[in-house]
Amino acid sequence: MNRPVAFLTDPPQSPAVTAAYEADLNSDGYVNNLTRVWSWRPDVLASFQALRADLLAASGLSPREVAVMVTATAAARSDAYCALAWGSRLAELSDEATAAKVLQGADGDLSEREAALAAWSRQVVQDPNATTQAHMDRLRDAGLNDQEIFEATTWIAFRLAFSTINDALGARPDSELAEKSPRLVREAVTFGRKWTAA
Repeated sequence: MNRPVAFLTDPPQSPAVTAAYEADLNSDGYVNNLTRVWSWRPDVLASFQALRADLLAASGLSPREVAVMVTATAAARSDAYCALAWGSRLAELSDEATAAKVLQGADGDLSEREAALAAWSRQVVQDPNATTQAHMDRLRDAGLNDQEIFEATTWIAFRLAFSTINDALGARPDSELAEKSPRLVREAVTFGRKWTAA
């Protein structure tokens, strides 16, 4: 079904596109708008997903720390799509009030490590050229080692690339995603492309 979910039309059907759509149907029950965009090059999507998985496979960063980073990154980048998805994920790993606060830039309910990662995420998004030794010291003082700092920074950069492609090509947040997001998360996402009711 062709729907105006982005600036690009749906890609031509192929076994790789069908596989990408079926993966979404199996995991989410619908085809994500971003998958329709990325399916113009499903091989690149698969490679990108594999690279992200490889990055975190042997990482010391916890799933909750990753969710904090991506939620803070998405909000700082004004990316509604990833903010809804990862704000919801963070709500599952903590609670919806904590997730909403991270989306709003408030980190008082986070651990020292998580708060340092959230602040670092925002700094990398807003001005990576303005990072200083003091930023590194805060991360180390919070208990992050240099490998984890590298992994966090690379993960943030990967998320920025992903968000930039989605947003530039007009991928709107899925109505299904918005509807299943916790209320406080949904209310905190006041930026980026808007979703429409299903």
